[in-house]
Amino acid sequence: MIKKYYLLSPGPTPVPDNVLSIAAEPIIHHRTPEFSKIFMEVTEGLKLVFGTKEDVYVLTSSGTGAMETAVANLLSPGDKVLTINAGKFGERWGNICKAYGIAHKEIVVEWGKDFSKDQLSAELKANPDAKAVFCQHSETSTGAYFDIQGFGEVVAATNAVLVVDGISGTGAMPCPMDDWKIDVLLSGSQKSFMIPPGLAYIALSPKAWKLVETSKCAKFYFDIKKAKKNLADKTTPWTPGITLVIQQKKALDIIMGMGLDKLYAHHRILGDATRAGVKAIGLDLLSEKPSNILTAVKTPAGVEGGKIVKTMQAKYMAYIAGAQDPHKGKFFRIAHLGYMGGFDIVTALTALEMTLNDLGYKFETGAAVKAVELILRENWV
Repeated sequence: MIKKYYLLSPGPTPVPDNVLSIAAEPIIHHRTPEFSKIFMEVTEGLKLVFGTKEDVYVLTSSGTGAMETAVANLLSPGDKVLTINAGKFGERWGNICKAYGIAHKEIVVEWGKDFSKDQLSAELKANPDAKAVFCQHSETSTGAYFDIQGFGEVVAATNAVLVVDGISGTGAMPCPMDDWKIDVLLSGSQKSFMIPPGLAYIALSPKAWKLVETSKCAKFYFDIKKAKKNLADKTTPWTPGITLVIQQKKALDIIMGMGLDKLYAHHRILGDATRAGVKAIGLDLLSEKPSNILTAVKTPAGVEGGKIVKTMQAKYMAYIAGAQDPHKGKFFRIAHLGYMGGFDIVTALTALEMTLNDLGYKFETGAAVKAVELILRENWV
């Protein structure tokens, strides 16, 4: 039997064919008017997706490079900050701060649980010398999302800046930087931006730029001042991911052609369908506030969690994601992010049903797909 590959992970995500094919086109030089025109169109498109009038800087790195850029450019060794660790990527904020000698207080939240703006307000009152709050819009390791609008209101009333990892969430769920008083927003290319991994994006508010002026952390490649200086000349400090930038221009054309409101609604429908499907076969969600980025599903009793992911990948070629340490095997993650449509969710839930049947889990076969179809039929446009 011919087996097709189905990418259903929260990153990398599928790339549209007309975006993917650009990688086969002849390379162009990056210090030319031809590339500068494309590059500036990309930065303007990113501003629209970020919901900001501020410049968005393009880094040739993974999203973690943008996270490191935020820490290294805002702070000095010994500065105190708050990091919200509600999963693997919130934990990463603390690890980066530690590497730069930042005195971070880590607020540990149980995976899948919420953290409210009132809780953040109490933490800031207890730590009035904190210069920054680092958090996630969508925690990719758990599928949870957080009240960034509320966080923005709380942090804006203090001297601290709010730094938001929007790597998986930006472009799939609302997170308007300026309206929500976010001081630093960052993202990555391989999620809702619908191109391969390799580019990261970051924007800073005027309040954040004031911290940049006093930062004493060592930096070179990720020096945001150099990025700002070079953007004025319509270029980058270092050799950019030329083909990725051109691919991003094409993908942004698709995004803008659809419109952000319709794009957010699209991700909501896919999220609703996925959640309905897994619940229909008796499975439980991990997160109290599940995002429209991915759905984290608890492993049913009597089934080895790792076998769900391995069977879906090896037998059915459906590539979902497992849970990360220290929760390996306890849940799995099905993405509905970026260039995915309704039939991708049908495929994901069909493969899940077949896998669970293989592993001896008892349920009404077809119930998940039926629930997915109901949501899709009601919302198909």
